[in-house]
Amino acid sequence: MKHEIECAWAMKHPLEREYHNREWGRAVFDDRTLFEFITLEGAQAGLSWITILKRRDAYRSAFEHYELSKLAMRDDAHADHIIKNYDVIRHRGKICSVFNNARASLNLIEEYSSLSDALWQFVDHSTIINHWSSPSQIPTATEQSRAMSRFLKLNGFSFVGETICYAFMQAVGMVDDHLEGCIYKKTR
Repeated sequence: MKHEIECAWAMKHPLEREYHNREWGRAVFDDRTLFEFITLEGAQAGLSWITILKRRDAYRSAFEHYELSKLAMRDDAHADHIIKNYDVIRHRGKICSVFNNARASLNLIEEYSSLSDALWQFVDHSTIINHWSSPSQIPTATEQSRAMSRFLKLNGFSFVGETICYAFMQAVGMVDDHLEGCIYKKTR
């Protein structure tokens, strides 16, 4: 009988474990949730994921539960309100990128019918299931994440580098990077 494990990166803190067990690597097609992960992965750049997970509720409140039409109407001056009133990463550029990215997302929705269709095209609308036995095998970027990053930047997004895009792809189930033997690994 095969011994089942969980991915070691998520076992340091209860929030990481819950996130790993309930969300990470599960396919997401909802535009609002996809935008939430674009925001969170951009905020995480240079920081640990647990730092962001601890602030996730504050991000939802600060960014109006990711309602794109509301966020698209905000300008950079609104960043001061968020910095003063919410427990988010106080990086003005990351905060302002959310408003900019909301406007860019609405443009993609107009062109592609959904943010989901615009983003899932980079994996041919189907999860890529990788077969890693060690965390050291997992890349930080791939051809698909580099293509997604270029596409998003060309369409006006910021804080969407190739590494951020790959972490996003892992989070929303575009790629399944659960280690072999993880009880949450997809079998096909």
